[in-house]
This record gives sequence, C-alpha cells and structure tokens, in this order.
Amino acid sequence: MNRDQIKYVAMFTMLLNHIANVFLEPDTFLFEVMVDVGYFTAITMCYFLVEGYGYTHSKEKYGKRLLLFALISEIPFCLAFTEEGTISFVSMNMLFTLFLCFLILYAMEKIPSGPRQTLCIWGLVVASAYSDWALLAPIFTYCFASCGLWDAQGKMLSAGSRNADQKSHLAGEQNPERKKLLWKVFGKAMLFFGLLNLVENMGQTTPARAVIQSFGSTAGILLSALCIIYLYNGKRSEKHRTFSKWFFYIFYPAHLLILGILRIAI
Repeated sequence: MNRDQIKYVAMFTMLLNHIANVFLEPDTFLFEVMVDVGYFTAITMCYFLVEGYGYTHSKEKYGKRLLLFALISEIPFCLAFTEEGTISFVSMNMLFTLFLCFLILYAMEKIPSGPRQTLCIWGLVVASAYSDWALLAPIFTYCFASCGLWDAQGKMLSAGSRNADQKSHLAGEQNPERKKLLWKVFGKAMLFFGLLNLVENMGQTTPARAVIQSFGSTAGILLSALCIIYLYNGKRSEKHRTFSKWFFYIFYPAHLLILGILRIAI
C-alpha cells in the first residue's frame, strides 16, 4: 500500500469513529467496534506527520497549512461533538493537536538537545491538554521521531543502519531492525492506551468487561502497526497527488460540518 492509500483508510476509520460518537448509544457492540477501529487514525497520522516533516520542501508552509485548517475545523468540530444545544466549546480539534506535534518536531530539529529542548517539548505536550487526543498524539509523535529511524536533520535512515550517510525510504524496507524499532513504538502505544482505557472503564463497568474493552481499544493501533510495518511501500501514489494532498485537509472540517448539521437536524 502507498502512503495515500493508507491515509484514505485512516479517513474512513476516523469517519466511523465520529459517526459512532455522534449518533450511536455508548456501550453497544456496534459503538465499541466503530470507535475502536477509528483509533487507527490518530497514530497513523502521527507517523505520517513525522515522515512528512522529513520529506517536505517547506516546513514553514507545512506548519501554516496545519494551523490554517485547524482554525477552519474548530467550529465544525464543536458543532459535531456538542452534546446538548446547538454548539459549545468541546476542545481543540485533532488538526490543532497535529500542529502542536509539528512544533515538537521543529523543536527537536532546531533546539540543541538539553534542558531547553526538553522543556519546550513537554510544554507543547501539556499545551495539548485541551485538544483531541490530548497528550497521547504528541507523545506518539515524539516516540516516532526519536526511535532511531531518523537523523538529527529529520532525514530517514536506512532501516538496517543508523549511519546518517546511508539513507533510504523508512517504509518498504523489510528489515528486521526497522520492524523491531517500529514495533517498540506501537507496542508502547498499545500498552499505554490500553491501560488508560482500563483505568477509565474500571469505574464504569465490571472488571471483566473493562479488560475486554481495554483490549478492544488497542485494535486500531494494532491495525495501524500492521499496515505501516508490513504493507506500506514507502511511496506516494503516482496519480492524483494534488487531489489527495488537499482532500486530506478538506475532508476533516467538511465531514465534521456535515455530522454537526445532521446531529442538529435529527
């Protein structure tokens, strides 16, 4: 699978998650399945944000696009997820979280390693506290960026060597070292996310059900790992690149606006 195909899957799973959260009754089987599958999207977009940061010709334009569409998406986001009434502030949307993740990558590149860089990165992590995928998405992003598959300039290294002179596509290299490094990140993400859900669910249901729900919550992250580690060929689509690029930005506020209008109408 190429990068754009995986992103289209991520858009679809996000849509399932959002439909479930807006329209379905919590704790039903269909709700749990759609929500859990939807967790594929966040960690996938964090991975591609890190990859895109190394590829992009203009980091300034990349950051500005994220911020612009984060601002555009905020009203549709709140419109879709307001539980009572027409609209109220819910939180900052996922594109804003990804913008903070972008700033973490920028800080890692521009600020020398040390207390100042650490303080800046953790400040950005804390700043996501009132955003969608608060804390988690920035931590996932940092883990991908610091797991050993990129050099200090954000360039991809060979999956079999961490020598900065040996560069190649990160993905598509069926190399045991690459798989090992990525599984470490995805494994930690699954463990952390599963434990968070376990703690949250323990106070709301029986222990056995809480454990089952917590395992289920890691399904989307596991699917993301399988796609990126075993199916991703490290390439963009050869066709319709401009369409795909802008589709991923426009789809987010557009689908939220439609869901918000349908929520009010129904």
